[in-house]
Order: sequence, then structure tokens, then C-alpha cells
Amino acid sequence: MSAAASPAVSQGTYHAEISRQNPACLIFLIDQSGSMEEPIAGGTGEKKKQVVADAINRLLYNTVLRCSKEDGVRPYFDIGVWSYDGTGGVKPAFNADLSSIAQIAEQPRRMETRKRRMPDGMGGVYEDEFQLPIWFDAVAQGNTPMNAAFNAVIAPLRAWVNQHATSFPPIIINLTDGAYTDQSPAATVSELMRLGTSDGRTLVFNCHISQTPGIAVTFPSDGQAAGFTGLARELYELSSLLPEPMRRQAQAKGYQLENGARGYVYNADLVTMIDFLDIGTRAVQDRTEKV
Repeated sequence: MSAAASPAVSQGTYHAEISRQNPACLIFLIDQSGSMEEPIAGGTGEKKKQVVADAINRLLYNTVLRCSKEDGVRPYFDIGVWSYDGTGGVKPAFNADLSSIAQIAEQPRRMETRKRRMPDGMGGVYEDEFQLPIWFDAVAQGNTPMNAAFNAVIAPLRAWVNQHATSFPPIIINLTDGAYTDQSPAATVSELMRLGTSDGRTLVFNCHISQTPGIAVTFPSDGQAAGFTGLARELYELSSLLPEPMRRQAQAKGYQLENGARGYVYNADLVTMIDFLDIGTRAVQDRTEKV
């Protein structure tokens, strides 16, 4: 198969097992424009940029732990974290466009002491300190070149699906709080969605982060999205249908899904954003080989 060719892509079942020979691919596109300096809705005054950075670092850390076996961190995932803003443009967080989780585990920028609430075994909770590896820093500056961000991952994603034609399809999660300031990403996202493997097409999910308290609309169908306008409507239409493994994850968390539910959340607060990331990645993480 030539470098420019694409493997046969079907609608797929999204059931491929993830192994060292057939890893999965996760790509995160992180809006770091100036408006990410604002506080996130539903939080404790924390800025959107910091909440998102913390969520990505914790997700990477948890993925490292899930891939850790007696023989070390197994390369079950190839991961790309890309930031986009009006000053630095679009850039990957690591040395390569896509890096194995085994490589990522070895190269955090630093360690930071964090606190978490733990059950005390008697019905209560206590605060426990732990060391969190930091790979991704909080930044907020300039405009929102969203189309450029989606465009930047086309070439590495095309190369990846050519090399992993039978793997679980790639997942792209875009976290943003505002309107793009370059051209519409519709054509670029459509091109990404046409890429895929024999197990299905690339999944594109969008999380629209809010500053204003309000009702989050999570995993909407066409009927639930009928009133969306502007950016909300665009991001909804640029989001993939939830495949069955992710529908089950969402339902297990208590979300009521209609037929045609898409991987999109509007007006996301702190809790909803974390749920969204968990649902978007847990179903694929649960498909790793058991030996």
C-alpha cells in the first residue's frame, strides 16, 4: 500500500481488541486562546485553561497506569495532544505528532503534588496527596485557529491508519470554548471522518466548554439539537455518532440517550467536561488485551 493510499473503511463495529500489535489512537485538540483565561462554569473559580490542562494530565496518567504491566508500560495507545492559539499557532505537546503511551510515560515535564479525596473505609473520606506527572501546561493567548488544528492532524492520522488498518479507529476530541477565528473546519473534519480502519471510521467529538452557568446538553440527537444555532450547531454537525461501546459507557453514567446521539456536549461545566473525556476514552481503554 502506498503512503498516499488509504485502507478500506467500513461503517464498522468499533469492537477491535487493542493490543501491542494493534494499538489505538487518541488525539486531543486543545483550545488555548485568550478566552480560556476565564473561569469555567460549575467550578470553584478555576480558569478554563487550568481545568483542561489538569484533565488532560490526569487522563494521560490514568492511561499510563492502565497500560502498566509487570513488564512495563505496554504500547497500547498512540497519543497526540495538540494545542492551538493565536500566538503559538498549532503545535504538538510531545516531540512527535503521535507518541506511544510507553514513550509518554517516560517524559513528563515535571511532577506536581496534588490532592484527591479517598474513602476512609468507615463511610467517610479523607484527602490524600499524590504526585501527578505534568505533560501539558495551561496557556491562554490570542485567537482560535480551530481549522488549522484539525488540518494539522490529517497527515499523521492518514499515516497511522495506513500502518494499523485493522485497529480500533482513531478518536479525536476537540475541547474549545469559543468560535474559530480562521475558516470553517467543516471540510477538514469531513476529510478526517473519511479516514479509518476496517473496524470503523475516525470518530470526532467536540466539547464546548462554558463560562456561564446553565444546563449542559450532552450527547444530543437531531431532535435535541434542533434549537442549536451558530457555533453550537456547527460543532454538533462536526461530531460523530456515538458507537455502541460509548453509548453503553454514557448510559452507565446515567445519561439518557436518544437514537442518533452524537459525541458533542454544549455548555459543558467542570463535571460534564470530565465525564465527556471519560466516556470518549474509557470504552476504547476497556478493549485492551487482558494478558
